[in-house]
Amino acid sequence: MAQLKPIVPETRNVHVARFEPLEPPRAVLAELPITRRVADTVLRGRQGVGAVLRGEDPRLVVVVGPCSIHDPVAAREYASRLAVLAEELAPTLCVLMRVYFEKPRTTVGWKGLINDPHLDGTRDMMLGLRTARRLLLEINALGLPVATELLGPVVPQYIADLVSWTAIGARTAESQTHREMASGLSMPVGFKNTTDGNLQIALDAMQAAGTPHTFLGMDDEGRGAIVHTTGNPERHLVLRGGGGRTNYDPASVEAAATLCASRRLPSRVMVDCSHGNSSKDYTRQPEVCREALAQAVAGSPHLLGVMLESHLHAGNQPLGPRAEDLAYGVSVTDPCLDWEATAGLLREADRALRDRRGLAQVS
Repeated sequence: MAQLKPIVPETRNVHVARFEPLEPPRAVLAELPITRRVADTVLRGRQGVGAVLRGEDPRLVVVVGPCSIHDPVAAREYASRLAVLAEELAPTLCVLMRVYFEKPRTTVGWKGLINDPHLDGTRDMMLGLRTARRLLLEINALGLPVATELLGPVVPQYIADLVSWTAIGARTAESQTHREMASGLSMPVGFKNTTDGNLQIALDAMQAAGTPHTFLGMDDEGRGAIVHTTGNPERHLVLRGGGGRTNYDPASVEAAATLCASRRLPSRVMVDCSHGNSSKDYTRQPEVCREALAQAVAGSPHLLGVMLESHLHAGNQPLGPRAEDLAYGVSVTDPCLDWEATAGLLREADRALRDRRGLAQVS
């Protein structure tokens, strides 16, 4: 009698529904290639932020735009307006458009345009990656550099060559994966303090990202690879408040800069005018921005810039079951300032900074 082989219970991929092939980054980059004009915009944005971070440029960095991108058409309209304004204010403000394609969720919810570009739960991620890259190419072609938050450790291979500044968010600053990823990124990176207001984790992240790392990742051909990085010298802290407290006042900004300097980290900080600093009330963003601006006008050496959540129209709206029913130019994540309020606030900042530096007013 033949002896039966023992049955080995399944131990792999128990909760995996399916695997979907991932097209290699090189193929997507070849399909949607970077142009010389776009590359010049990306590098100008990176160099501008880096120069302000090192104290070599007296301007303020402004990262401004929608909380998240869900409609590329509305994003292009916003970008076309911001590109004109950014050029007008270039003597005093280094403006980058906030173009966020990935959203961290506390529990569940829409994870952003890359994850679910149809906004209906179908999660066509290859379309999401292509849509994101195409939009970044279009915005940079306007001469407007872009800023984003990077969550998925594979995503940078598809879009990072088009990004001038990156955030590592409050929920991911403690992640070893994101610290390793940041150590190899080609642009300045801002680390946000945690949602409870803690600064130490972001400072630890900045220190870690400034050193070389070796980790498992993916190369341009889409193959698994061991990645060796050099460390990223251009890191900084982003103050976003938290734990029921704000941290954009002069004492908080100075204390944060002092902590950075004590650890030999870049000590200029960015103020996030939303989130905990606005007590999650988007209408208070101008108040926070004006306080940060007042510090810069008073000669504070600690302020790198500000971040604002802004869209074509004010507020936000629930995503709902049908994307075609959404109001145009209104955020589907955090509420935003409208365009008119945003443009007025940035022109106000420009006037104040011109007065401080004795520059001629824009006609």
